[in-house]
Amino acid sequence: MGILLEQNVSNSTLPLLSLNHVSYLCKSVAKSAKFYQDVLGFVLIRRPSSFQFEGAWLFNYGIGIHLLQCNSINDVQPMPAKINPKDNHISFQCTDIELVKKRLREMGMKYETALVEEGGIFVDQLFFHDPDGYMIEICNCENIPILPLSASACPIKKPQIQSYANNKKSNQVRSAATTKALSAAEMETRMVESLFANMIDIAL
Repeated sequence: MGILLEQNVSNSTLPLLSLNHVSYLCKSVAKSAKFYQDVLGFVLIRRPSSFQFEGAWLFNYGIGIHLLQCNSINDVQPMPAKINPKDNHISFQCTDIELVKKRLREMGMKYETALVEEGGIFVDQLFFHDPDGYMIEICNCENIPILPLSASACPIKKPQIQSYANNKKSNQVRSAATTKALSAAEMETRMVESLFANMIDIAL
């Protein structure tokens, strides 16, 4: 019975909502926080006072960046000599990659570009490092539709954003960060709705 229960749990969809944050160990929290503010437009937010170590929380685009001060610079990977698009990275959706390139050039930052093609559809990619050598990608990956390999076993769940709508009616004064989080959720909903429509077309 115990084994059967474990199998059922492993095959069921977990009650997850969305990506909340990514966390990075930093050589200098102050320097990294400035980078994410100046380059990517993140905003510093309040961090729990119960933490007994130095760090910073930032938020924008519906996602958080949590920075933690390392105990030793040896705890953080050395800055890679080259920008490798195959390295671990976090990717941000963007509507104007040329504008991002312009900002990076103005700040004297190195970057690499790539172009992905799938069935006549093209995706632009832009890669660069943060101060600790962590890879960042900027792309327009929404150009490629999200299609599961198996439509009959699709694990993608439609985001539950009804609470956002109700909150918007009851509270007209919203922070810029919350408004952008709502926009991100609405975009995800449209993407998933498009996915389901494509799945129906495939089934027919």
